[in-house]
Amino acid sequence: MTVPREDAKEPKTTNLTVSGGPKDPKAAAKVGDLVVPTRCTNCGSTHLTRDYERGELVCDECGLVLEEAMIDQGPEWRAFDAEQGAKRARTGAPTTLTIHDKGLSTEIGWRNRDTFGKSIPTRNRAQLYRLRKWQRRIRVSNATERNLSFALAELERIASSMGLPRNVRETAAMVYRKAVNRNLIRGRSIEGVVAASLYASCRQCNVPRTLDEIASKSRIGRKEIGRTYRFMTRELQLKLLPTRPADYIQRFCSELKLKGEIQTRANEILKLATERELTSGRGPTGVAAASIYIASVQAGERRTQREVAEVAGVTEVTIRNRYKELTEKLNLRVML
Repeated sequence: MTVPREDAKEPKTTNLTVSGGPKDPKAAAKVGDLVVPTRCTNCGSTHLTRDYERGELVCDECGLVLEEAMIDQGPEWRAFDAEQGAKRARTGAPTTLTIHDKGLSTEIGWRNRDTFGKSIPTRNRAQLYRLRKWQRRIRVSNATERNLSFALAELERIASSMGLPRNVRETAAMVYRKAVNRNLIRGRSIEGVVAASLYASCRQCNVPRTLDEIASKSRIGRKEIGRTYRFMTRELQLKLLPTRPADYIQRFCSELKLKGEIQTRANEILKLATERELTSGRGPTGVAAASIYIASVQAGERRTQREVAEVAGVTEVTIRNRYKELTEKLNLRVML
């Protein structure tokens, strides 16, 4: 039943504006499991306001109350900051591919305290220890889960030490799971496949990292990672674009603490070099490092070749060779 609204008090409201005209008075939208009117049945207006405290849906034009005693599907508690909301929420964390069981199982914490923060009595700690031990055991029930448990822990360790974002870790875990399902792990080390998965995910997510960087954080050599990476891209048919020198500019400039103007100038140099096809057949990190070196000298904030080489992971000879090519072919004037 719809009744006219008598008072104008609006403690907590939300405006609902939808497109459409008054020709369809039965127009409604589904919000969760509820069907909510999107148009006034009296005047046809689409400007509706929902009053959460009264549980009403009111037309702004004629004041008609379209719905009464509406169900609020939000939480019954209130939070004034993110920390308070996290404490009061009763739902778990979202599923993730970086945990072998996708984070769906229960985990008994290592702190000997109850839900109220009180210390657990000594006579009960032995029982809690046994429960914790068996909980860890039952989470891994077969060889595949044991493989994933070890591999994903190693993946998280390498990614954390390299400061890689969450989307790269999720993508790497997905690539590794595909390799396990295709039985590509047989005859290869788990660490090597994990490192290759991380390298592939970095390229897929446009967060470029070199093989040397990944090898320095893992227990596997550069050659084995590269060999495993090429095997996985072929077997899993991963479509990866070649890494561009421009992908490294922002990170290298940030590590060298250079201004944004130098980063812009380095990108301009790379654009000219790409148009002249000077980057073909050259390592992207070396070309990027030489462009940054030239831009820093031109801007008066010179960084030494050794500093740039250490950040880029190349030798000073490489920077000098790329520097000579760029300055000669692009007619760049650099005052050393």
